[in-house]
Amino acid sequence: MYLVAVMDWYSRRVLSWRVSSSLDAGFCLEALQEALHRSGAQFTSGAFPGMLKGHGIRISMDGKGRALDNVFVERLWRTVKYGHVCLNPADNGMAPRGGLKACFAWYNAQRPHSALGDKTPDAFHAAGIQRQAA
Repeated sequence: MYLVAVMDWYSRRVLSWRVSSSLDAGFCLEALQEALHRSGAQFTSGAFPGMLKGHGIRISMDGKGRALDNVFVERLWRTVKYGHVCLNPADNGMAPRGGLKACFAWYNAQRPHSALGDKTPDAFHAAGIQRQAA
């Protein structure tokens, strides 16, 4: 199974995610489309970067001199893997979806981050929206 998540780097909030049994770019595009809707070999397909660029989003992918580009997502994967996947092995290909939904809900709403002043991603995101409105 393959997992993709779209994360807001500012708040560390997981905006959307999808699971697929193949590396077809479609599930990645669905996750990106949902994230764009919510927030105003698969990543390199022409459609994925094209959609990002079309919305004015800078693309950050691993490359020379960019070792820290994916540090937030790598930390998210560690949390998902060791806090959920390893503790709740799936019986079939459909099983991970329900558990991952709960895992990402917990990550956004209940897991504090020291880099966010010990706020959760949801709380930090909401505070940012309030600051922008003021």
